[in-house]
Amino acid sequence: MSGPGPVVALAGGVGGAKLAVGLAEALPPGALTVIVNTADDLSLHGLHISPDLDTVMYNLAGLSDPEQGWGIAGDTTGALELLGRYGGPTWFRLGDRDMATHIRRTQRLSEGGRLTEVTAELCASLNISSRVLPMTDAPVATRVQTPEGELEFQDYFVARGTRPRVTGVRFQGAEAAEAAPEALAAIREAETIVFCPSNPIVSLGPILAIREISDLLENATAPRLAVSPIIGGAALRGPAAEMLQGLGHEVSALGVARIMRKYLDGFVLDDQDADLLPSLKSLGVAGRAAPTVMTDLTTKKALAEKVLDFARSLR
Repeated sequence: MSGPGPVVALAGGVGGAKLAVGLAEALPPGALTVIVNTADDLSLHGLHISPDLDTVMYNLAGLSDPEQGWGIAGDTTGALELLGRYGGPTWFRLGDRDMATHIRRTQRLSEGGRLTEVTAELCASLNISSRVLPMTDAPVATRVQTPEGELEFQDYFVARGTRPRVTGVRFQGAEAAEAAPEALAAIREAETIVFCPSNPIVSLGPILAIREISDLLENATAPRLAVSPIIGGAALRGPAAEMLQGLGHEVSALGVARIMRKYLDGFVLDDQDADLLPSLKSLGVAGRAAPTVMTDLTTKKALAEKVLDFARSLR
């Protein structure tokens, strides 16, 4: 299909990466820009690791593990296993090929490259035609507040398996962080803006905590649509449902729409939540129900085409 001009998608995590793949398939080459959460980034083994950037990148390159949605298909963990024998930390699973990405990123950052530039170089090497942009080149870190104290995001998410109850979230460094200029330019030029089905608290939340990005998105004239990460009162993966509940939000597609309201013209929810469409209308948000579970390239592209068609109807 011809596509509606430049499209910006905002994403973090596996759900966001899946829709990014669908959008890339449904649009002409180069029409898609994905702005990605970097507040999950961490330094481990002396390496700069960007989990959400890598998940989007590997999915767009066709490298991702189809079962887990992240990492590289068929990757081995020999380096990590030997590291464990040496007494090093192994709680964050890094594959051998995956580690090459982190080594190269760390090397280029140490040479003075901006994260935006380094990401573009990595994507070019993987023959990705879409642009993948970090939300900022500055350090921003998600901090999760729990009864066990404040935790780094990966400590909460990976090491502790999202078990602690979430009582608050903050984005350290977000107030001072400047948006990557490439990300701001992409939003200004976009004819459609899509919030992917990503956790609204810790995947989209950090992006929206960057004031320049938030202001542009709030005042954008292009149609702004979101796809719900909550289906039938549950998240397909990740801690979105538990986080929503812990922070006092309704665990439903409607609850997500309420959080995102000031950034939305339209909201896509799953067919099984079609009964929420009247409530969406009362929020002043146009709603559409569609099959939103993405299991393969066909369903990813089909959902993307429905989102783009919805955007055309709102333009």
